[in-house]
Amino acid sequence: MSGWDEGRIVQGDFAVGGEAPETTDPVVIQRKFREFLREFREDPQSTYFTYREQLIRHVNLHKHYVEVDMDHIASYDEDLADKLKTNPSQYIDLFEAGAREAASLLLGTPADEMSAIQVQLVTNARPMDLRNLNSSMITRLVVVPGILTSASKVQTKATALYLQCRDCQTAQKVIVRPGFGGAQIPRTCPRSGAEAQLKERCSLDPFTIVGERSTCIDQQTLKLQEAPEAVPTGEMPRTLLMTVDRDLVEKYTTGTRVVVVGIYSVFESRTSRGDSRAVAVRTPYVRVLGMRLNDEGSGHTTTTFTPEEEADFRDMARDPEVYQRLCSSIAPAIYGFDDIKKAVATLLFGGSRKSLPDGSRLRGDVNVLLLGDPSTAKSQMLKFVERCAPIAVYTSGKGSSAAGLTAAVIRDASSGEFVLEGGAMVLADGGVVCIDEFDKMREQDRVAIHEAMEQQTISIAKAGITTILNSRAAVLAAANPIFGRYDDLQTPADNIDFQSTILSRFDMIFIVRDTREEHRDRTMAQHIVKIHMNAVSTEAPEGEIGIQTLKKYVAFCRQKCSPRLSDRAARVLQNHYVAVRARVKEIEQETSLPPTIPITVRQLEAIIRIAEALAKMQLSSVVTDSHVEEAVRLFNASTVDAVNSGSVIGDGLPVGQDIARDIARAEEFLRRFIPIRGKRSVKQVEDGFAALGSNVYAVRKAIAILVQREELQFRNQRRVLLRLR
Repeated sequence: MSGWDEGRIVQGDFAVGGEAPETTDPVVIQRKFREFLREFREDPQSTYFTYREQLIRHVNLHKHYVEVDMDHIASYDEDLADKLKTNPSQYIDLFEAGAREAASLLLGTPADEMSAIQVQLVTNARPMDLRNLNSSMITRLVVVPGILTSASKVQTKATALYLQCRDCQTAQKVIVRPGFGGAQIPRTCPRSGAEAQLKERCSLDPFTIVGERSTCIDQQTLKLQEAPEAVPTGEMPRTLLMTVDRDLVEKYTTGTRVVVVGIYSVFESRTSRGDSRAVAVRTPYVRVLGMRLNDEGSGHTTTTFTPEEEADFRDMARDPEVYQRLCSSIAPAIYGFDDIKKAVATLLFGGSRKSLPDGSRLRGDVNVLLLGDPSTAKSQMLKFVERCAPIAVYTSGKGSSAAGLTAAVIRDASSGEFVLEGGAMVLADGGVVCIDEFDKMREQDRVAIHEAMEQQTISIAKAGITTILNSRAAVLAAANPIFGRYDDLQTPADNIDFQSTILSRFDMIFIVRDTREEHRDRTMAQHIVKIHMNAVSTEAPEGEIGIQTLKKYVAFCRQKCSPRLSDRAARVLQNHYVAVRARVKEIEQETSLPPTIPITVRQLEAIIRIAEALAKMQLSSVVTDSHVEEAVRLFNASTVDAVNSGSVIGDGLPVGQDIARDIARAEEFLRRFIPIRGKRSVKQVEDGFAALGSNVYAVRKAIAILVQREELQFRNQRRVLLRLR
């Protein structure tokens, strides 16, 4: 009984339902595959032979592979397709041998001089959830979707070993099983019977491997993880080990969403060796036969649309009130905050990605920051976006590290080598990243997402791994002011604990305040009580779009529409940008202080993205004046309002020249009072400045300015100041 599990892989035909497996001549099957590649035409009336042309083109370009659609095989010979699905490990070798013969006949090259042709299978069949794979599917063809989370270095795998006896020089060739399969090297030399009578017999284990005469291919190990939206609530995402070889090696990078076609197999893992209890336990993996990008739409969603749904969506886009309907459908349980809901709608639809002639790319995703008091429904807004976005990852600032948000380099337990695993920004590629408690993140972790938010890439140079990952995701962040609540007696610089480098990467910044007003409070109380009374109702309120319809409509618009600016709209944008910059310059001259939120070229691009998102909601291919006007209004209601609020102090009066001079004196005092790399408590600084007979507010403002310039840094829960330079 100990010989059944020799080697590392289990393959072969299994009888189903007590019936004996059908015996078919391999020569006949190989000939059928060869004729399929030579004769198949999608249109019988056409003179274009699909795979004949593909084979000739690939071989001439030194690409020794052919992509074959399983649906084409089924339409050509259904019995052949069934054999390939039920026992792919046997028939894929015959298929590749037939492809080699077909290429030899088409190009007039002798078969022994033709390189091996790899057959890569693709299919439009409905993929199977990764967690539904079980033992009944071993050795069968499976189709699974997921995200590539790690990739090993490319290794060399032998397909045929050339063995030579060190005693008598007898040669022997041993075939190595594919995937994680191995080979059994004979322990004795198989000499002839006459030679076996000689006294000089070969010793035990006489064979050595002759590397120069062995055949090898490239092989790589990948990890496939379930998509975040496919993981049930409370469950951990499942991962699956995969192996790719030849032209499939390094085809896709970590973080890419793919659909994999392969053979579900098992192998003996290293951890189970030597463990008597695990003698019959095997680790599953997939030997990949084909892999394609899961790019059904710019958001990389698996959503497909029926003709009826497409017609309904186009009718919806023609409705002049579609913008209001969409915005009223964003978090209907939250009362008010109309501009924030409109901003979230533009974030869901996004602008248009652009590729410049020099190879650089401009992002189309809209980033939004909600900064304000507690109990203003910021987290609830993030949770709604997580549910209705086609792809979304939700994370909290306190529980997120730089590696968890971007990418981590870890050591693989089985191979001992370093591999790359993508974080939240990589897994949400093509969707939305919701970051709650953004202000609770450590500064060094927040800096890690600067590149991901603007260039939409993540550069890694760790442990000998140097690569660039895609993170084309919109960011919706929620944060509290420094003291928990927004203090109207402080300036925005004192309330916002963010550097200008991160603030400039947000297209819209909303300061959300919990204002106390009787009429508003009464209306909100009625709204909340009504929600709790009707909580059991599952129907969407009248005039609103259901969350599933909204999710599909967002995916449809992102897939079908990529609007561009008209000439007139471009001129309006230019004039507005110049006017806003002039206004900010006036404020800076009046206050002698830099603005809390800078207005740069990034903000001009932000208005362009917002206008494109508004056009995309209506499936319009051109951005019109009305879209630009609404985009400018949203931008003024968010970021520009926050900038303008920087020109007032606690009592609402403009900052005068006297206070500006006090602030300048306070900056000089701080530079003299705190040496470089020295520390002083905030109380010591304030007491020392007050002893000079100056305004304490001025030194507090000077501290905020120097912290923003990265000359000072808070330590010990903002009680100690460290001078950096």
